[in-house]
Amino acid sequence: MSSTILVVDDEPQLVRVLRGYLEQAGYRVTAAHSGPEALTQFQARRPDLVVLDLNLPGMDGFEVARAIRKQGEIPIIMLTARVEETDRLIGLELGADDYVPKPFSPREVVARVRAVLRRSRAPREAVELIHSADLEISLPRHTVTRGGQTLELTPTEFNLLVTMAREPGRAFSRMQLLESAQGDAFEGYERTIDAHVKNLRAKLERDPRHPHYILTVFGVGYKFAEG
Repeated sequence: MSSTILVVDDEPQLVRVLRGYLEQAGYRVTAAHSGPEALTQFQARRPDLVVLDLNLPGMDGFEVARAIRKQGEIPIIMLTARVEETDRLIGLELGADDYVPKPFSPREVVARVRAVLRRSRAPREAVELIHSADLEISLPRHTVTRGGQTLELTPTEFNLLVTMAREPGRAFSRMQLLESAQGDAFEGYERTIDAHVKNLRAKLERDPRHPHYILTVFGVGYKFAEG
């Protein structure tokens, strides 16, 4: 069964173009043109992925992303004409899995959709458990528990955690983690890993200011603690 994509943008022509390209790629597409309409469509259709513009009438994309994240870990790709790094990092901190600045090629958006869906599903096929102290990572179930309590991670956060936890003690550069999390390295986006790691620490660590699991390797990137 093909995946359902919710495209949210207040530019009707852009939505029509993206719908055409996504449908040609084999996806089912539903659309919304405002923040409130996006949440209505999300509730009604329960899409497999949301392509979400930040500049929306009614409520902006950040508010929509927050509302979606309260209801589950559906992958989100953000679109925006804003170029400030701060906006991009805020979006990622809210749990977005990818970020595409305008103007963009519709083919690039289709490629990003395909990559994010592939990442969100691929770990389910693995048969592996990773243990560290009271943390348990189940790849076949795509779950993480700490002390028996399930932690809600986005697909990107899960992939980052698995990448580092498979090789405890190894220092990963931001670019290596970006390639692992996003499939392709997009120049200039290495620092977005910092936002994902901040989110991950907030969920994993009992005290994110003094992390036990995900450690900073100054001048390099990050590593998963040994032992």
